[in-house]
Amino acid sequence: MIEIRWHARGGQGAVTASKILASAAIREGKYAQSNPDYGAERSGAPLRAYNRVSENPIPHHCMVLNPNIVVVVDPTLLKAVPFLEGTDEDAILVINTDKTPQEIREKYGIKGRKIYTVDATKIAMEELKRPLMNIPMLGALIKVLGGLVDIKSVEEDIKKAFGKKLPENVLEANIRALYRAYEEVQSE
Repeated sequence: MIEIRWHARGGQGAVTASKILASAAIREGKYAQSNPDYGAERSGAPLRAYNRVSENPIPHHCMVLNPNIVVVVDPTLLKAVPFLEGTDEDAILVINTDKTPQEIREKYGIKGRKIYTVDATKIAMEELKRPLMNIPMLGALIKVLGGLVDIKSVEEDIKKAFGKKLPENVLEANIRALYRAYEEVQSE
């Protein structure tokens, strides 16, 4: 079982990305959960969302306390929340930043842990013309998961989730952002 914790701010779409990941995994025949964890539920407030993905039934239905993967959607949260909480040396970090993984390691004194970075803000601004980094971060996460969930399944679930809500050009921009982040994510 893979446990994932997302860190974002209200309105950045992390809860939606978490739901899309779980839906895609379930459609592929896996077991998956998506759980939000937010307090005041106001735009801009820090929040967490969680995923569990497994080939077997998942007996737990609580917050993820010891994530295998931490996704940081908003880079300002690196200074504002304890994003490493509950992780061990084997944890994987997927961070939205224009910095390299080594620069992040040095800046925050991160020991162990595999670090992946992607400039999801740049991708979002170029493709969506808005700072909505959830879909690019989902693309980066899918790459990091190494085939656990297929990116084509995620694309289908994005279309399913947004197809009737968004104009075709905006939907296609989200799909481009998903694939760009998948290709542009950097590792050490």
